[in-house]
Amino acid sequence: MGRNNKRGGRRGNKPRDDTYRTDLVEKSMMHNERFTTYYQTQKIVPEEEWDVLLESLRTPLPHDLPRRRQTAQSLNATVRDTHVPTLSNVVFEEQPIPPPVQIPWYPDGLAWQFNVPKKVLRKSPEFKEFHSFLVFETEVGNISRQEAVSMLPPLFMEVEPHHKRTHLLIHQSARLPSPALMVTNLDASIYPGIKIPININKGGRTETLLFDRILCDVPCSGDGTMRKNLGIWKTWQPNDGNGLHGLQLRILQRAMKMLAPQGRIVYSTCSLNPVENEAVVACALKSNPEFHLVDVSAKLPSLQRRPGLTSWRPTDKSIATTYDTYDTFMRTCTEGDAVKAKMTPGHWPPADVEALNLPRCIRIYPHLQDTGGFFVAVLERTGDAVEPAPSKKPRLDGTGMDATNVGVKSEEAENVEADKTEVKANAEETEVKVGALPKALLPQAAQGKKKKGEGGGSFKENPYTFLSPDDPTIASCVERLHLTAAFPSSNVLVRNPAGDAARSLYITNALVKAVIEANDYNRIRLTFAGTKVFTKQEAGRGVDAQFRVLGEALPLVLPYTDPSTIIDADVEVLRILVAGAYPLCNVFPEPFCGLLSARPTGSHIVRFPQTLEGAALSHDLILPIWKSNVSLTLMIDKKAKRHHVAGEGETLGRIR
Repeated sequence: MGRNNKRGGRRGNKPRDDTYRTDLVEKSMMHNERFTTYYQTQKIVPEEEWDVLLESLRTPLPHDLPRRRQTAQSLNATVRDTHVPTLSNVVFEEQPIPPPVQIPWYPDGLAWQFNVPKKVLRKSPEFKEFHSFLVFETEVGNISRQEAVSMLPPLFMEVEPHHKRTHLLIHQSARLPSPALMVTNLDASIYPGIKIPININKGGRTETLLFDRILCDVPCSGDGTMRKNLGIWKTWQPNDGNGLHGLQLRILQRAMKMLAPQGRIVYSTCSLNPVENEAVVACALKSNPEFHLVDVSAKLPSLQRRPGLTSWRPTDKSIATTYDTYDTFMRTCTEGDAVKAKMTPGHWPPADVEALNLPRCIRIYPHLQDTGGFFVAVLERTGDAVEPAPSKKPRLDGTGMDATNVGVKSEEAENVEADKTEVKANAEETEVKVGALPKALLPQAAQGKKKKGEGGGSFKENPYTFLSPDDPTIASCVERLHLTAAFPSSNVLVRNPAGDAARSLYITNALVKAVIEANDYNRIRLTFAGTKVFTKQEAGRGVDAQFRVLGEALPLVLPYTDPSTIIDADVEVLRILVAGAYPLCNVFPEPFCGLLSARPTGSHIVRFPQTLEGAALSHDLILPIWKSNVSLTLMIDKKAKRHHVAGEGETLGRIR
């Protein structure tokens, strides 16, 4: 993850910053002597490949599209059978435009790439329609548009359904509804230990949660993204990576302490710099001998890659000289210069570098398969996790306050202090001799008292309160929505200070519930958990408001829904629902109209079978509706309407 990859619109009347627009930057401006000198010295590619690598960095990055969810195969067929033929013979300004192609190394052919200038997307009718299709599918969570290389870390994690996993520096996951998801807002380098009951169904005694999989996508200088972040051409200098090395190492070491035996960590950056890549991995392996690098050379055989480096020569901001050892560097500069350069012994290869198997790391270069630059290392734990020693210091909560004064349970407070002790111990175990370094070079946990403003800032989130299974609101939802007794009512929570079922109800799985109940949500800075499943709907004059099921929650609710209460409908019903916002109940054809009239006011579920005549459906289409006194409403927004119709082989225009 690039350090400066920020989002946000313009402020006030400031002019638009066009620095990152590839159509406004000439190739003649894409050069940086420091970048060229540094990486040629590192010999990241053979000399005969350097010009090819540099030229590929100056070309725009293609668009890449992995598919998500159960609709992946049907969406894949739509792209392959509908859009690719339409885009196969497009000519724009007398130049042929290549159609989308499948990424050869992505499993099941579910990722596509197309290399089209933005001007073509804006002005070509064929590509404008394709672009609209992509926008809609992205907004509903069925497609994720990202660099091809950014898809690699999850593939190397080899996640299985029973695994407990965490992403350090997570991105976008909150938009994908899942009862098994928790999002915290913490400094990953000092991530607190999470307590979990030994028996999650009964509660009681707790233990520290260890993860089976951890994706460690750390902040980096991002010079592998120069094809899209063109500002890096102007600003790149080696201290970008030098300064991040310590933070990257602390994050990886913290991940190692949180991993279960036989667990797996995937460490990744979008940087080419060995100081941010192999140097970090080498330091972490030296201080954690129970870990080893995994040989993944046989996985994704169509992926072109290069092995990790075993030698590199760091430099300082001047770029004039590189240094073969840390001692050589220190002999050439004063202590003040060393502080400014942010250099430590861990920036250099260790003496026993060959024993660490660094060539098992993966380097991805842009010229190999028309991608961005990327680095991946897969590490596994072969030994048991080491529990930190108990601390006798004052028990602190996540903000540094005395836990006894703020109502934090003693075991949780002890856990926080143990985490801090553990992080400090990690720093002392590394190749870097902490006591021998200037204070400015010490890891944050070893520097003592924090400055004002450090520690993550204020945390203002509503609490997470689980309702009793026999709560009247839940009982009403179960009855009105015809849910079976197997529905996990005990996993339903609300988010408001009073703990009342006011507007929205969320649901989690048993593990997420156990974590929430065993930990102070303020200490772990929990910002999101589970997924919203029911929301209150005003029913009209003289009728009490009721809870209805959300469209995105249907996959979670359907297994607990009485099948006999789902209303089957035909394509004419679908046309009427899509064409109007509030069609009257009496305009629908029979037998749907009769079935509808027998239902009470409130939330219902309608099914359009796969065999429906007049619509090309790859599977049953199941949607939520709301019946009022005289009208019916399809309870999905306009974008979702387009998805559920256009995505299943019909366009909105055809349905209408």
